[in-house]
Amino acid sequence: MKPLRVAQWTGATTGALAVVLGLSSPAAPATTRQETPRQEAPLHQAPRHQALPAVTAVAETPALHDDEAGGNADADDPAIWRNPADPARSLVVATAKEGGLRVYDLRARQVQSVAAPAAPGPDHAPGRFNNVDLLQGLRLPAGRSDIAVVSDRGNDRLRFYRIDPSRPGGPLTDVTDPAAARIFSADQAETDEQRTAYGLATWSDRATGRSYALVSRRSTTAVALLEIKTTAAGTVRYDLVRRIELPSAFTMPDGGRWTPCGEPGELPQVEGMVVDPDDGTLYAGQEDVGIWRMRADLTGTPVLIDRVREYGVPATYDETTEECTPGRDPGFGGEHLSADVEGLTIYREDDGDGYLMASSQGDDTFVLYDRETDEGNEHEGGFRITDGRPGAPDGVQECDGAAVLNAPLGPLFPRGLLVVQDGRNTPAVPDGEGGERDDTDFKFVDLGALEDAADL
Repeated sequence: MKPLRVAQWTGATTGALAVVLGLSSPAAPATTRQETPRQEAPLHQAPRHQALPAVTAVAETPALHDDEAGGNADADDPAIWRNPADPARSLVVATAKEGGLRVYDLRARQVQSVAAPAAPGPDHAPGRFNNVDLLQGLRLPAGRSDIAVVSDRGNDRLRFYRIDPSRPGGPLTDVTDPAAARIFSADQAETDEQRTAYGLATWSDRATGRSYALVSRRSTTAVALLEIKTTAAGTVRYDLVRRIELPSAFTMPDGGRWTPCGEPGELPQVEGMVVDPDDGTLYAGQEDVGIWRMRADLTGTPVLIDRVREYGVPATYDETTEECTPGRDPGFGGEHLSADVEGLTIYREDDGDGYLMASSQGDDTFVLYDRETDEGNEHEGGFRITDGRPGAPDGVQECDGAAVLNAPLGPLFPRGLLVVQDGRNTPAVPDGEGGERDDTDFKFVDLGALEDAADL
């Protein structure tokens, strides 16, 4: 996990930005310039440790270890695929970075492992699967298929896997077009800098029937809209539609300018993203800033619906420790999120109600917002996932990705399922050298138990 970053004051904009929040710079190629994003009514500081409902996980996947012995596998982001013919045989598809993809059944048992692509050469990075999302009913020559879409950070591409639960050897088959282009990088040298495909959300436009992926760029504020297309050979490719740049510097209520603190040359990136399928709204978590709401076609004006508590806090980057030293908090931050804001997922209800869920990584909580945009995505509470009884799954800390499905999934999860990444799985495993191995996994939470605990 990367260290928590706070923020520093600046009098100028850094990086290539669109004209936003009164800050201007040259527009990047193939980039849509955005109007000035609006912000909701100012938020006020709240106590940092409010009591929240707690739930426990009922199952956890086998541990992943980000070391050579573990295949450099690091749990990151899950997606839940519901088997329409037999919901009890539904699956969870999850990324493991250099470890590729893992597929689990509803008992959190691994049923398939898919390797990430090898490095194209000895001096290049291998494939690194960051985020995953699903597309339902994509039209292929052999018929409609559900597809797992993956952002390959190592190669700056998307990869596509057809889901077939009856397939011998595992449900996923790679159907990526070999000619699929890099998304942000011009060539291999630029790809090796790893400012590449990062966060991911899929979207199907009900008005046109077309399918899209929204992809963020690591260490920048860029978000790209890609139209997903199929070929006569049965593979899947994509074309760039447009790209935007979210702000990297902000005007404070006292008139000062602020930019989140990070390593030199880094801008406040977006990773967690989700599209509400019922109205085509994209929610994007800018890790050290807050949650943006915008149209999924990346037109119109982004709205910052909530800010992290660290928003506006000045800080200085220390090259020795590679961390930011914070200054006095001026009180411009939000109440509910603690940086980094990470996994975003939509809890849908049949009547159109429901919630946007967000992982507040900095304080190991999850935050709930109303889905209704006309009411400003009002804050609706939150919860924690804590340690269970002895021998049961441990709690969740430093959560990256999350996925929720409010639908019956057989006798194990009759009211649905929440799957979250646990960035600090316990008990720790010794590394044989007096330390501990990096240990991550995915926790399965009974959605019915969460609904009862959090009064959803």
